[in-house]
Amino acid sequence: MTPAAANAALPSGAAPGAGPPAPHPFVTANLVAQIAFGLIAMTICLPSMPQWGALLGAGQAGVQFTFGGYLLAFGCLQVVYGPLSDRHGRKQVLVAGLVLALAGSVLAAFAHDLPGLVGARVVQGAGAAAGTVVGRASVQDLFHGPQRTRVMAYIGMAMGLCPPAATIVGGQLHERFGWQSNFVLVAALAVAMLAAAWRGLPATGARPPARSHWLRDMLGAYARLAREPGFVLHVAVLAATVATFYAFLGGAPLVLSSYGVGPSGVGVYIMAVPLSYIGGNYLTSRLVRRLGERLLMAIGQALTAAGIALVILLGVAGTGSPLEFSLPLVLLGIGHGLLVPTCMAGTVGLVPALAGAAAGVAGLAQQLTGALGGWVVGWVRHDGPVNLGLLMLGFTLCAIGAQAALQRRSRRS
Repeated sequence: MTPAAANAALPSGAAPGAGPPAPHPFVTANLVAQIAFGLIAMTICLPSMPQWGALLGAGQAGVQFTFGGYLLAFGCLQVVYGPLSDRHGRKQVLVAGLVLALAGSVLAAFAHDLPGLVGARVVQGAGAAAGTVVGRASVQDLFHGPQRTRVMAYIGMAMGLCPPAATIVGGQLHERFGWQSNFVLVAALAVAMLAAAWRGLPATGARPPARSHWLRDMLGAYARLAREPGFVLHVAVLAATVATFYAFLGGAPLVLSSYGVGPSGVGVYIMAVPLSYIGGNYLTSRLVRRLGERLLMAIGQALTAAGIALVILLGVAGTGSPLEFSLPLVLLGIGHGLLVPTCMAGTVGLVPALAGAAAGVAGLAQQLTGALGGWVVGWVRHDGPVNLGLLMLGFTLCAIGAQAALQRRSRRS
């Protein structure tokens, strides 16, 4: 990258060659909240979904489109918001996305049939995607070095905590006030996020010449990133890691049912992974300055592989307890907590002037490979944990291979 491009990536007031000034702690909390908003909007209504079929006069297969439509819009719009935030600035794009999410939430609260609810969820997901991209890109704009990875670790802790917390809150609201109350709460959160973004976030993001065309800029940004092997490898590590986790989410209920665990008990065993993931992110925030990003990634891969291997070995031994499946995966949760924040920091940090586009690519890759991880679970039987463990190990080996290539490239440069 040229010196001019590097200087363009600095926030206003930062001297060339110097790292950005340390933002106020409220800015960090604001960015974490903006990213968490999309996860809350995604998951808060999950407890209501089993009843939507009867309430809206539709089949359960159709109800699943409310979740799939959100995910599709949430993933695809990230690759649009990223370059737009590089071109027009982070705050403007974030505000536009939050307005769209607010509109989708209001439409969902007043939906009277399934097609209307599906459409509202698509609009909601399309708007919420802005917070994920702009939040990650803003971390690149405002933080540098190990501090950037520490903030990514805080984001990882929020990402581990928000989905289970949102489902608990959503279930309670559904029971007391009806399913529409979940969308009323999300709409209120969108208003709060709008105020926080408008008043509490600095204006960052590069601004190309006025004569440039946005579509040409977007395609050029992605072509530029595709020519960066380090970026491609970071995304490959991140994508394969997410696929491992989504395979776990998709297969865990099936494996646990083979142990006789009913629907009410599945969450207890699954929670071992998100909680340990939060712990791993906390360790990252504490250790990154001392150990460095590359070593943390290596330790994370080793712990992940060890946890999955232990699941396979205990499954072959066949003790017949669901703990032989869930407890070893605590190592996976900690490993992912060490791995994901450092990898996310690497994706947005290699080409700072294209941080928005980089965050968009990484976000879409996570959604697509996550969907793949959940899909391949259906290819095999799950009478025990062995087949699921082998699938997860396959994705993990892909991540290890990409990380090994990244390490070799780092030693040569």
